[in-house]
Amino acid sequence: MTSRTEQKCLEKGIRMTHQRRVIAKVLSEAMDHPDVKEVYDRSTAIDRRISLATVYRTVRLYAEMNILDSLELGEGRTRYEESAETHHDHLIDLKSGKIIDFTNAEMEALQNEIAKKLGYRLVGHKFEIFALPLAETEGE
Repeated sequence: MTSRTEQKCLEKGIRMTHQRRVIAKVLSEAMDHPDVKEVYDRSTAIDRRISLATVYRTVRLYAEMNILDSLELGEGRTRYEESAETHHDHLIDLKSGKIIDFTNAEMEALQNEIAKKLGYRLVGHKFEIFALPLAETEGE
C-alpha cells in the first residue's frame, strides 16, 4: 500500500527507490514530529541497509519539494512533519520536547487584523509557542 508521503512524492515526479519508500512510510506513520535521527532509527528497524546519509538526503529532498514541513527548534535540531492540508500552529514543550499541533480561530483573525492595520494582506505564517508546563513555572 502506498503511504501518503509516497503518494505526494509520486505526484511531484520524484523517483521512488525502496529506501525512499521506507522513509516515506515512516514519515506517514509518525504521530509525532521526528528529527532525522528518529526517522533513521525507525527506518533501519524496517531495513537495516538504510544509511543516515540517505535519510538526511531524502528528508532534505522531501522538504525542498514541500512534501515535509520543517520545524526549527534551535540548538541545531530540526523536526519534520508531513505538509498539512490545513493550517495549524505549534506549541513546543521545552522540558519534554513534545510538539502539540493546534488551531485557534481568534489568533488567526488577530494575525489577519494586524497585517491589515500595517497595510498588508496575510498570505501565510508559521506560529510556534515555546512553553514550560505550568507546574514548572508556578511560584516564579
